Amino acid sequence: MAFVLCAGLANAESRELRLKDGTQVPVEVHAAKGNDLVLWLPAGFGKHAGEAQVAARLAALGVEVWQADPLEARFLPPVESSLDQVPDDDIVQLIEYARRGGKRVTLLASARGGILALRGARAWQAKHPKDGNLGGVLLLHPNLFLGPPEPGKEAEYHPVAAQSRLPVYILQPEQSPWRWRLEATRKELEKGGSKVFTRVLTDVRDRFYFRPDATSVEEDVANRLAGMLRDSVQTLSDVKLAQALAARSPKTPVTKAATPTDDARDGGGRATQGAVAERKLRSYKGNPVPPPLKLTDLDGRVHDLADYKGQVVLVNFWASWCPPCVKEMPSMQRLKEKMAGKPFAILAVNMAESENEVRDFLATKVKVDFPILMDRDGAALKAWKVFVFPTSFIIGPDGTVRYGLYGEYEWDKEESVTIIERAFLGM
Repeated sequence: MAFVLCAGLANAESRELRLKDGTQVPVEVHAAKGNDLVLWLPAGFGKHAGEAQVAARLAALGVEVWQADPLEARFLPPVESSLDQVPDDDIVQLIEYARRGGKRVTLLASARGGILALRGARAWQAKHPKDGNLGGVLLLHPNLFLGPPEPGKEAEYHPVAAQSRLPVYILQPEQSPWRWRLEATRKELEKGGSKVFTRVLTDVRDRFYFRPDATSVEEDVANRLAGMLRDSVQTLSDVKLAQALAARSPKTPVTKAATPTDDARDGGGRATQGAVAERKLRSYKGNPVPPPLKLTDLDGRVHDLADYKGQVVLVNFWASWCPPCVKEMPSMQRLKEKMAGKPFAILAVNMAESENEVRDFLATKVKVDFPILMDRDGAALKAWKVFVFPTSFIIGPDGTVRYGLYGEYEWDKEESVTIIERAFLGM
């Protein structure tokens, strides 16, 4: 392996690490004198100044940070689907480079980048079964699923989630669909022998540390993120795995993950690939009998889906911090107005926000007059297997689920109105 230095940035030294096949991986090194080094892997979001700022602050706290970009090295576009094309051995070699200085290395990744980190960590363990200086894996709002499932079905975890033996620390924003999958993710990681720590960050969204629309609260938490990461690194370094687990070399091969489809979206409804297929209402393939839905609205009135038999009902799961949800809500209001006088209703289920937050949103951002139901503890979201925001279901007059859709949609366009009128109302 060759080691190449490049012109440095203001807060980092730019390097290129040459892999065995000649590939040169660009790395921004934020040097520090401490004993810990964080190898920060890409998540398919592109480069953002907010990440570099967090890295610089973490280095100032004594933890060296290497921001590596194997996507650029492999001439892959900076989108989440590219992560599947990065060879595991690229991460192994990056860890080997980082280990040369004698520091304990911790991997850091966010969203679907967590799968890349776990793949690389497991491959490194297989190659270095007796080296205990890979400290663990830090995950920011991880999405360890193979991809969004059909609406109403459970998503499958990537096999590597249950095959890791390193300690893992998860920092999970509260305003995120993945918040409600945190316990399931913890259990999946523990299947492989990992010790898992979790911390929920209140009042912030995924990617809060580089969002262009960050709130003042998110900016404050972003400023404190480096301290949280330092503490998490220390927690992982203190973990001592059971001797039997530490001595066991992973042997089960990791099953290659299926690449998400072109219309796959992350928890905020953002496209995971460069080209997104046109969104269409599709026939529902899950259990046609919907889970119970009985929630109160903002005025304390109880709405029970069972009471809506004989009507077509659009059940929509949303949150005020989800941009695609906000974008589609006006079209839902227009659809309601187009369907005036017909047996049609909309039930918009809000994900666990406070009443004040929802009232303020409706007063200042989007004005609608259909019922907003409060899923205060996320129980409805779990029962309906909602993995992506927004997610919508069309319930027929007989009370069964006819159509499902995840992601934003123009609900008042001709296609939607025609489906509802002709297929369900017989008009």
